[in-house]
Amino acid sequence: MPNTLVPNEAPKIRTVSLMQPLTWLFMAWRDIAKAGWVSVMHGVAMSVAGVAIVAVTHDHFWLLAGALSGFLVIAPVLATSLYALSRAIQHNEQPTFSVVLKTWFNWQNNHFNKWDNDYWCMVQFGVLLAAAATGWVFTSAALITLLAPVPINGPMDFVQHVMLAREGWLFEIWLAVGGVLAAPMFASSVVAMPLLLDRRITLMQAVLMSWQTVLANPIPMAFWASIIMIFTMLGIGSLMLGLIFVLPLLGHASWHAYHDLVDASHLPARDSLSVPDSQRGTS
Repeated sequence: MPNTLVPNEAPKIRTVSLMQPLTWLFMAWRDIAKAGWVSVMHGVAMSVAGVAIVAVTHDHFWLLAGALSGFLVIAPVLATSLYALSRAIQHNEQPTFSVVLKTWFNWQNNHFNKWDNDYWCMVQFGVLLAAAATGWVFTSAALITLLAPVPINGPMDFVQHVMLAREGWLFEIWLAVGGVLAAPMFASSVVAMPLLLDRRITLMQAVLMSWQTVLANPIPMAFWASIIMIFTMLGIGSLMLGLIFVLPLLGHASWHAYHDLVDASHLPARDSLSVPDSQRGTS
């Protein structure tokens, strides 16, 4: 099966209304209800990882701020099996733990050539996101360490001497640099990971399609990005406990965002062992 697509076979981009992201959240709650603990365990893992990051870096808040935000950059990769669960539900299949295992350990068992670029596309994207997250961790640490008027060793130091500082522009610079890095990562990944999971398409094509989707829906995508940011901050602000539900909610919703925004039904499915699209049920 070919790994590249001719231009007229490219996925078609749809436009959606401003409030459509709320529909994605509603559909995500339905998926969580159907998948149950299999879905929620992803949030538990995310919450535990967040607590671990805080435990390791709590005495160095300059590193904690970057580590937490950098960790969130790779969240689209961590949510891959949530996309798979939503896809299974959409196809009237059981969202069991075996779906998660297959996603992470056996998701391309029909590939005979393991050195094929198509086989490694999701791994490549994960590496790129991890590199971006690492870059932000060091950038954030450097900004706060070099420009803060006093050593920043805890959350209150960050609030008092960075966020609420009367002199200087450190917090504004920190936010601006973070936004400059986050915006292209969001545009590159908003539908790329679900698309790579669902269909045979190259990494470059998936990222390009993600950018085109954002450009075709700038206002709804800005609203969606705001929802992701707000929910994530609430999850972190609740001592990481909120992430137990935030990650599954946003992960499942991201699948429905992809399904609403991109029509890739004419492309070959990533897993050829699944039932053909023409024989699948729809929800």
